[in-house]
Order: sequence, then C-alpha cells, then structure tokens
Amino acid sequence: MDSHIYGVSKKTLFFFTLLCLSVYSISALPHQNKTGNSTGTGQMINSNSVLVALLDSHYTELAELVEKALLLQTLEEAVGKHNVTIFAPRNEALERQLDPEFKRFLLEPGNLKSLQTLLLFHIIPLRVGSNDWPGRKSNPTRHTTLCNDHLHLITKNSGEKLVGSAELTRPDDVTRPDGVIHGIERLLIPQSVQEDFNRRRNLRSISAVLPQGAPEFDPRTHRLKKPEPPARAGLVSEGYVLTVLAPNDEAMAKLTTDQLSEPGAPEQIIYYHIIPEYQTEESMYNAVRRFGKIGYDTLRLPHKVVAQEADGSVKFGSGDGSAYLFDPDIYTDGRISVQGIDGVLFPEVEKESTSVKKSVSPVKVATTKPRRGKLMEVACRMLGTFGQDSHFTTCQ
Repeated sequence: MDSHIYGVSKKTLFFFTLLCLSVYSISALPHQNKTGNSTGTGQMINSNSVLVALLDSHYTELAELVEKALLLQTLEEAVGKHNVTIFAPRNEALERQLDPEFKRFLLEPGNLKSLQTLLLFHIIPLRVGSNDWPGRKSNPTRHTTLCNDHLHLITKNSGEKLVGSAELTRPDDVTRPDGVIHGIERLLIPQSVQEDFNRRRNLRSISAVLPQGAPEFDPRTHRLKKPEPPARAGLVSEGYVLTVLAPNDEAMAKLTTDQLSEPGAPEQIIYYHIIPEYQTEESMYNAVRRFGKIGYDTLRLPHKVVAQEADGSVKFGSGDGSAYLFDPDIYTDGRISVQGIDGVLFPEVEKESTSVKKSVSPVKVATTKPRRGKLMEVACRMLGTFGQDSHFTTCQ
C-alpha cells in the first residue's frame, strides 16, 4: 500500500508535480502571434501582399529579374515597414525593346549591384495612387525610391501621366492593402547605372581589341585570305555565362543518320542545348513552379527551349521529344552550368518535319526488296559450291 502525506498518496503527489512542471515549461516558450511567427522573428508576408501579387502577376519579366537580383528579402522588409508603390514595365519593354548589350550587362554576376539599384529605382516607399498624381498646372512631385534616388511624377497638358520619362499605361493595375502596382511603358534607368554601363562598355571596347598580324596572301588565287568567322566557343573565354543541357549517352545513341546527315546539323543540335544565361537546378525549378512555363533563349536563334514542371522535376520540350532534368548541377562555378537531361531536344519546327518524314518512310520501305545480311550471303555462297543451296528457301 502507498504511504500517505496528510491524506494524499505519494503517487498522486508525484504526478501532480510532473503536471505543474510541464505547464511551466509550455508557458516559458516564446508566444506566437496570430500569423504563426514568434515575436523574435520578422513579420510574415501576407498572401494578400503587393509583393506576392507582383510575383504572381503578368509582369513576369520584372518578377524574374527581382528573383535573379536576390531582392526578395529586401522587399519583404520594405513591405513590412510601410506601403510601397511599384512601377512595373511591361514584358515587351524588358524582353524585346531593351538593348541586348545592356540586358547582358545587367545579368552578369559581377554587376549584381547595378541590377539591384535598377530594380529598387522602380519602388517608392509610399503609397501613391493614380489620384495622387499632380494636376496639369501643378509642379512635378519628387519622391525618393528604395535606392535613395529620386523620381518625378508629372502630368502633361494632354492628361498623360508620366513617371520620369515613362508613360503610365496601366494606372492602379494591382492594388493591395500594403501597396499598389502601376504599369509603365518602358524601363526606368537611374543615372548611376547608366554611367556604370557606359564605363564598362568603354573599358571592354578598349580591352577587347586583339593584336592582329599582317593579312595573309593566298598564292593560288592571288587574293587576301578572308578571316575566319569568330567561333561561338569563345563565348566562355570572353566572360559570358552559359548553361549547357547535356543529354546522356543513351539519348545520344538514339540519334539517326537523317538527323545528323544535313550540313551543320551536329552544330545546330549543340547550339540548341546551350542557354546564354546562368541557371541551376534550383533556379529553373523555382521558375517553372512559380510561372508554369518558361522559355529560355538558346544559341540557335530564334528558337527557345520551353521548360515546365512535371513529376517534381523540370521538363524541357513537349510530347515525344521532351527531356527531363535527371542529373542536375553536374558542374557549376557561377559562370558555367552543366545540367544532365535524358533526351536530345529539337525545335518544334523540326519535330513537325521529322514527323512528316516518318509518315512517308513506311511507303518506301514497303516497295523495296529486303536486303539479306552479309553473313547470309556468304553462307548461301558456300552452300552453292556444295550444291546444297536449293534446300534453303532463303538462298533462292
């Protein structure tokens, strides 16, 4: 029997003590707020935030640049402190109308600071709706951006509203409790980024001049030899970034002679598997998860490689000519990335032409007489010397 202390058993007293200790330990844990975060951590971005709306909006080119510039944490902190106004250029302004050399300059790993400054130049830490624009007869209003530069809001006599030199094409396109997104016609470039680009371009033009010898004379034609065109393999040595989609050996072994017989076909296949930007498994998977389908430029202009999410991985192409990312990050050094895929990719135009060829080829095979193998011909010839070839229908 259990001993008692003032009418209470020792076992009951022991369990009561354990219960008190557990309640005290739970109360000592950090309290959580309504959003599920502890008070010691930063605020969680609401799903109704203007930042989430930007990443899921039709401004896909701007959202992709924000992720490449590693600005998500900076923008989360800005949205958590105050309302923001985002001036979002339309996709055509970033994809087609932007100078290719300037875009390449922004995407180089060494120019990350310039890319961040450019994007922060489009964000004001203040909510400015379309109704807050100055009137036609009012002076332009000046606002400080997140990169500590200034933007001027102007209204012309014709009623057009401007942000710097860009026209406001879609006012109040996306509105959220913590901010607003206005669509503009073009990209806003701060003076500091423009000067940095001009400085790099001038230095590159000076350093890119290679010493050349005297022109060579061809004694057969009595003319000067034409210089060879620059090889695309020199892209790596000139500081470009590349992502190579490398098919495995099984996929390369399935290539037919028809696909390789045309002049320049092997080179065109290789160019279609090279993306002139630096991508990793993580960056490509995050992009296809967020945007569904992504079109990557290749060295085989103007064809693009389309990537999408499938079975928890990245799928390139479509239909029977698709390939999956099965051996990721074979080699990555910040400039060159090699990603293993399980198939050889071809542009959509070539897929249609090859399908037409395949549909016609069975008719040709049906009209031709099947050719006997060399081993069978030698065997029939040996049997003919002994007069036994007539016993085999194959030799007749």
